[in-house]
Amino acid sequence: MGTYAESSFHEDTSGKRTTPARSVRLSLVAVFSALIALGTVISFPLPPPVFEITLAPAIYLAFAALSDRWEAFSATAIGGFLGEIYNIASKPGGSPIYPFGMIWARAPEALLVAWAARRGRRTLALSMVAATAYETFAFLVPDWLFYTFGLFGYGNPTDIYSGLALALPDLATFADLAFIPIAFAIIAGAGPTFRRLGYGA
Repeated sequence: MGTYAESSFHEDTSGKRTTPARSVRLSLVAVFSALIALGTVISFPLPPPVFEITLAPAIYLAFAALSDRWEAFSATAIGGFLGEIYNIASKPGGSPIYPFGMIWARAPEALLVAWAARRGRRTLALSMVAATAYETFAFLVPDWLFYTFGLFGYGNPTDIYSGLALALPDLATFADLAFIPIAFAIIAGAGPTFRRLGYGA
């Protein structure tokens, strides 16, 4: 038996899901796409290839736990893509490949977190850690290849070890772990509203 808080959280995120109205689902995708885009625009610059740390992870991790996996996937992909287009257009040093990287690195996180949301608080927290690890390596491995072969404006081709060394700053993406407590706070605050909209038991 867990504590009352753990049981309450489990009810918020782990119960049998109903199906909200299609209009509700589309509205939530639109709203959270906009929020994720805004969270992507509000960013802190870092040296390449990281480019920035954004506020978006707290939003899409929470939305994935509260909603349907495909709604969360869609909102994360759309919001991340649009927000990053704005970033590379308004800030020096960005690459046209970055918006597509946001889809590749972040949208699958929503699927993992949505799956874990039905399995209790501890599993959900671990899934958010695993999702952040996936995001980090989803940036690191392509950047390693881009540097090695000189693709997408990543300089001149080099050897595989130098390419890895140039991509290692991507490990700074693990800083997104700091957004997990914020995501849990959003879940706690928004859970009742999502239940009223038709999510949850």
